[in-house]
Amino acid sequence: MSDEIIRLTGIYKSFAGVRALIDVDLTIERSRIHCLVGENGCGKSTLIKIISGVYTRDAGRVVINGKEFDELHPITSIREGIQVIYQDFSLFPNLTVAENIALNEQLAEGRRLVNWREVRRIAQEALARIEVDIPLNARVEDVSVANKQLIAIAKALRQNAQLIIMDEPTSALTEREVRALFSVIRRLQQTGIAFLFVSHKLNEVLEISETIAVMRNGRIVSVGDRSEYDTERLTFEMTGQKIAERNYEFTPDVGAPALLRVEGLNAGAALRDVSLEVRAGEIVGVTGLLGSGRTELALALFGLLTVDSGDIYVENKPVRIRSVQDAIAHGIGYVPEDRLTEGLFLEQSIGRNVVVRTVERLRGALGFTDLQKMDAQVKEWVGSLRIKTGNPDLPAKTLSGGNQQRVVLAKWLASNPRILILNGPTVGVDVGSKNELHEMIKRLAGEGMGLLVISDDIPELLQTCNRILLLRHGRIVEEIMPPQTDANELAAKLVEG
Repeated sequence: MSDEIIRLTGIYKSFAGVRALIDVDLTIERSRIHCLVGENGCGKSTLIKIISGVYTRDAGRVVINGKEFDELHPITSIREGIQVIYQDFSLFPNLTVAENIALNEQLAEGRRLVNWREVRRIAQEALARIEVDIPLNARVEDVSVANKQLIAIAKALRQNAQLIIMDEPTSALTEREVRALFSVIRRLQQTGIAFLFVSHKLNEVLEISETIAVMRNGRIVSVGDRSEYDTERLTFEMTGQKIAERNYEFTPDVGAPALLRVEGLNAGAALRDVSLEVRAGEIVGVTGLLGSGRTELALALFGLLTVDSGDIYVENKPVRIRSVQDAIAHGIGYVPEDRLTEGLFLEQSIGRNVVVRTVERLRGALGFTDLQKMDAQVKEWVGSLRIKTGNPDLPAKTLSGGNQQRVVLAKWLASNPRILILNGPTVGVDVGSKNELHEMIKRLAGEGMGLLVISDDIPELLQTCNRILLLRHGRIVEEIMPPQTDANELAAKLVEG
């Protein structure tokens, strides 16, 4: 049998006259971990959907397991051993772990009655193959993101997967969970399974990959062995330019009160005796493993989590934040980690998303919205934040991840907050947009805003923040100064205890 699972040659694909893929060649070999990288909109998702039979190519050849396919349908791709695990995992949240893994197999056999003993046996065998133990009767909606990922892999293995394509598989995983996932991938590789790993996290790409393919503007511009790449070269190949981030330097005005001061904050078991300060012009990082209390801190400061005790001061004045309206009234804005479900109205226009927080200011004397003022405000923010869109009347869902994040930022910046809390500000954002968002954060701080950046992206914290607070079990256990540490040391601190 050939070492090749898939060979794509001269693949073209257009949508409404816009070319998404241009003369793409790609070979995927058995027992090998391949990585596909590129900025949002470069064609990665389109290429995955060509391989999986979701999209029909306009031109080019597709050869799978030595057979050429004039047309490729999803069921044909699956029968040839190709499985795609998307970011939503394509699992049924209301079914159990065992049911998600085994029911497809039962249905494929045409059974009219479910053999529940067989369902459990199939699920146990699948999980044993990847050497993980997940309660079979647990509902999928109740398990962690990391376990959902493993359930999706187990399900793929039961369908005789030869190639598993993973789309942004670590975007919501902790460092420890990433390590566990990589161990599973390497074990399965030893059994002959190939992987196509699609990710924005270049450090993880360089760690897990053996072969790397880089896409830019619908073309594959570079393919090579992992040893030929480092972060600098990957960034250059993806963007066509050299990107160098500068660290953020901050000198506090010791005579001025802190914009935000928190003393002895407690919220159930989530936060315990948390005290911190954020000064004008300061970028304070907050990090910790999932469950450390990092997101709960943001929710408490924004009125989304009930505080049991403790004091909050804004510009040295005591305030009570019992609701989102209280937080906004005191000049606090919050950009959530999940922009798709919490930060945007995806079906609404880009423009409406930008002005949603300030629409009351745009009403005239009779209560009608001044459309000229609204258009002017939308144009101002689309321009100043460089939101890439042909028309702000298009739905927000049409934008790339980086541009969606800019829209969320624009929504809050339009309301002129003094304090901005950013939770996972660059999750799922490509390297070029990530750099631009980091520079935007630094510019906002330079203009006098105080920012609290919650992240587990270690390079992001080191390059963007002037101080980093480490949370563990709901407590701040250490303050870290970026010039006095490095990525390895900070990563080690994250998993200690």
